[in-house]
Amino acid sequence: ATGAHPTTGAIGTAWAAQGWENGKLGYPVSNEYANGAGSIRQDFQGGSLTWSAGSGIGQPSSASLASSGKYPVHTNIVATTFWVGEIFNASVSDGSQVCSTYDSQWAYRHTGVKPYLTPSTASACPGSSYGGCDGVGSGTTAATFICTTERRTAANGYFPTKQPTPKQNPFYLDLPYDDVNDPTAFARRCTDIPWAAADNAATGANNCANSNYSYMKNRWVQLTGPNGNVCYGQIEDAGPSSGSLYHDAGYVFGSNNARPANTQFSGDASQGAGMDVSPALNGCLGFADLDGDNDHVSWRFVDSPPAGPWTKVVTTSQAAQ
Repeated sequence: ATGAHPTTGAIGTAWAAQGWENGKLGYPVSNEYANGAGSIRQDFQGGSLTWSAGSGIGQPSSASLASSGKYPVHTNIVATTFWVGEIFNASVSDGSQVCSTYDSQWAYRHTGVKPYLTPSTASACPGSSYGGCDGVGSGTTAATFICTTERRTAANGYFPTKQPTPKQNPFYLDLPYDDVNDPTAFARRCTDIPWAAADNAATGANNCANSNYSYMKNRWVQLTGPNGNVCYGQIEDAGPSSGSLYHDAGYVFGSNNARPANTQFSGDASQGAGMDVSPALNGCLGFADLDGDNDHVSWRFVDSPPAGPWTKVVTTSQAAQ
């Protein structure tokens, strides 16, 4: 599972067309590194990235990789599972997936169903509609409603089997960097987030100080799971976090394969959970447990995904409180 490619000549775009295909590792090299003698090797199994430099060539920085659309890989990260409509601890402010950090009406916008309303005085998702479920919903009243997860399979593209076709992408995840509601992340997001400048240029507006705009929401992530499958999902929430640390830039954007600052929600004594994934991703990645804490993934940001079940319904809505 290793691949080495010479970087002599203008071959960057050629490798970009096939890098990571079916979990194979020819790490795409940009034209920035196409001069002189050298090679770049990505060892997926070991999670290492080594650069054999020729004359005048140094190790590529994460900023350079980001500018060419190639982002660092994070290996052996614990991933747990969450799902829209889940209510796992209503006594804490972030104990429900009726809302997300980027969308106060997440469950409604994802499912199109809103039979109940969370009271404005509730500690979790006040004022949010609920009753929609990316899984199996049960109960006939607001007090008895429960949303549980379900096994997803390739037979129907990992889409839910007990609910209508979702209105937003069922391939979603979170990472512990909330660029809207965490004050630290918001203040430095246009420095931390490597695609912020390109996003501003594409939209024709500098949104660095716009609290109604997220650079993280809907961003694509490539994941490789325990079964070796390469799957893709969009960021639609922030977490996991032990406490209030939703600005873990060192882990989320770092190039040194750092472990998450979070130390909880993990069955791995060496690290805390570094992301939550949806039931669709749980199935696609071959997780052992529907709602466990010991499955591991490798992941990286991508600018866009290849066609697949994750592009059947794509989420495009911006942050909405």
